[in-house]
Amino acid sequence: MSVFTIDLVLHVLAAVLWIGGVAMVTTIVIPAARKLATVDQRIALFATIERRFAWQARGAVIVVGLTGADMATRLGLWSQLHSLSYWWLCAMIGVWLIFAIMLFLVEPLMKHRFEQRMKAAPDKSFAAIQRMHWIVLLLSAIAIAGGVAGSHGLSLF
Repeated sequence: MSVFTIDLVLHVLAAVLWIGGVAMVTTIVIPAARKLATVDQRIALFATIERRFAWQARGAVIVVGLTGADMATRLGLWSQLHSLSYWWLCAMIGVWLIFAIMLFLVEPLMKHRFEQRMKAAPDKSFAAIQRMHWIVLLLSAIAIAGGVAGSHGLSLF
């Protein structure tokens, strides 16, 4: 088995675990939390699940980044970033950057402030969280679909 094949297997597995978790949080956890009776229950459920998933997501983002960079290097794709035919590569890198910044910088630095805002305006905060999750899930789905199609020769341009 080649290093490229190992990269590809790890890349896809990590992406499935990461984006699948985002889909679960977006479509199941946040709506369920929003229906709980008290603010403390909402925050506790969301915090418990988010805390456990954050470590899975961070690990998956690291694996996706390392394997993706290695595959792009092995295939000589870095020089294609300027080409419209490789928009999907830029989309995948962009989604990866959004999540890396959120998971490694924004969340740890803003966690306490966000929890305070959540207690002060829970409905507004949960609505904003859900909107943000839907946006990143949609961007992720576009990047995944584009990556699969583009890497198999389908070009929109």
